[in-house]
Amino acid sequence: MKFTLRDYEPADFDTLYEIDQACYPADIAYSKRDLRAYLRFSGAECVVAEALNTVAGFCISANQDGRGYIVTIDVLQQFRRTGMGSALLREVERRLAANGVREIRLETATDNESAVAFWQKHGYRSLGIRKDYYPGRDAFAMSKTILSPAANRKTLE
Repeated sequence: MKFTLRDYEPADFDTLYEIDQACYPADIAYSKRDLRAYLRFSGAECVVAEALNTVAGFCISANQDGRGYIVTIDVLQQFRRTGMGSALLREVERRLAANGVREIRLETATDNESAVAFWQKHGYRSLGIRKDYYPGRDAFAMSKTILSPAANRKTLE
């Protein structure tokens, strides 16, 4: 399936909210207020994936003083297993690295086996468990060290 990545635009907000509601249970999905706050957060960036002339997924990241954080990655069910989530993650990691980030952190529910497998496949490792991170659910705190763009170029040479 063909898809393209682009920067978030304010006109995307309602669609991103709907996608987040579709991707997560009601007690985990973001409220409009929370989603808006993450998008406006200093150092936040959002990459949007489009397929079939519609927004199909997105990833919000944050860069706080050189520390990277994945806020959320959401891909609609019908677009999963197409490489879209991986492409979103690679682009976010590339952007964070270009802005000086060397480590990216995130949390993911311990009972979400497909999400845990996705993060592990992409090199994220558990730092431990955060009890009751989500309502009634624990989360793995995960981390990945990334290389600077210059280091990546040297590796490829």
